[in-house]
Amino acid sequence: MSLEKAKQYLGSKGFLNHIIEPDVTTGTVAEAAAALGVEPGRIAKTLSFLQGDKAVLILVEGDAKVDNHKYKETFHTKAKMIPYDEVEHWVGHAPGGVCPFGINAGVEVWLDESLRKFETVYPAAGNDHSAVKLTLPELEQACEAKGWVDVCKTPQV
Repeated sequence: MSLEKAKQYLGSKGFLNHIIEPDVTTGTVAEAAAALGVEPGRIAKTLSFLQGDKAVLILVEGDAKVDNHKYKETFHTKAKMIPYDEVEHWVGHAPGGVCPFGINAGVEVWLDESLRKFETVYPAAGNDHSAVKLTLPELEQACEAKGWVDVCKTPQV
């Protein structure tokens, strides 16, 4: 059902032909990178947080981790991930397919600066056997992001 919601949403934005449906799972960053033949950083993982009674999604580079200090400075609240078994209720997609497309009303979407090092990224498309190939401008347009934030730390190379 979530893949269908994402497809309908992406179709309405003109990005239906950007969806990729591999025969293998894309439920983790490593699995998605292997399935798509790209480096893990290009997987735009969608992290889900609760801010009071509001769900917030932040798309980050696949290798990035949330920096709790930066998150609190940006959102003026402690980073609180949505519990695994509640993600689908809050967001509209289950873990492994969480994406900013076809989500529940009222969920805010933000993009993390860690994505800016790539021209093209691959967020999920509603389930653990899907992805969407988008340039950063396309991603901004497709997910109707509220803006860009800097809330992650990336591995040192």
